[in-house]
Amino acid sequence: MLNFLPANLIGFLSMILYTVNTIFWLLPIVLFSILKAIIPLNLWRKFFSYLLDRMASNWVVVNTFIQKIFNKTQIIVTGLEKLEKKQWYLVISNHQSWVDIVVLQRVLRGKIPFLKFFLKKELIYVPFLGIAWWALDFPFMKRYSQSFIKNNPHLKGKDIETTQKACEKFRHKPVSIMNFIEGTRFTQEKHDKQGSPFKHLLKPKAGGIGFVLSTMGDQLNKVLDITIYYPNQTPSFIDFLCGRIQEVQVAIEIKDIDHSLTGDYVNDRAHKIQFQKWVNQLWLDKDLKLAEFHQQNK
Repeated sequence: MLNFLPANLIGFLSMILYTVNTIFWLLPIVLFSILKAIIPLNLWRKFFSYLLDRMASNWVVVNTFIQKIFNKTQIIVTGLEKLEKKQWYLVISNHQSWVDIVVLQRVLRGKIPFLKFFLKKELIYVPFLGIAWWALDFPFMKRYSQSFIKNNPHLKGKDIETTQKACEKFRHKPVSIMNFIEGTRFTQEKHDKQGSPFKHLLKPKAGGIGFVLSTMGDQLNKVLDITIYYPNQTPSFIDFLCGRIQEVQVAIEIKDIDHSLTGDYVNDRAHKIQFQKWVNQLWLDKDLKLAEFHQQNK
């Protein structure tokens, strides 16, 4: 609508509107988070969980509207047809830019439950955001290092047990758990430094989703394997703000979670090796998909 404006002006106006929208929704989210925390009644907390998820979803709705005002980015998506709002998903994706998160929120909003990330337990103490993440039912995990377990063997398995308790709420409430398994954004420098065997991807880190499936394996039903591709060049967040992104291609594949993926990733070495092979094959397939995108857009 207003994409005829100079890019720098679009970036300035977009930033103002995104900031206003974020503050507009963050304030009531924090307020209702406090109310949810101080009144420990299950029915009350379920009501506020629903209300807070609606607020977070509306924040994405307004952000999407702002995007459509200032830029004409075309997002081409395949695989949306079979997604369900009342389903339990583990969502994984390649990661190239902070824009990936915006793209995922825009594409998946209203199709699946609101995206949530596993967070380290220490982050619950971050002012305002910690209680907001807790109220939005972002699962907090507590993980012990191998050296710590070696010195405290009586705590072996306690990290999984603690996280499982934190995820109990999802037994009756559909959820989408998001994980970028490369652990960081792709750059050619990082790729070369790693000696990655994949042409378009960094090495995957299986530990994160292995831990998720160890703790939530009987709750999650499907894996959403998402591949994001930018035909021209990987955009920065400034490019996004200024409306410089012309096109994004997104491919979504749904995969079942079977029993072979839900063992004890932390303590069962045989399962860990099998799971890492599965992740590696997933990444080989994704690398081929990205190669296809590159070939189609030459």
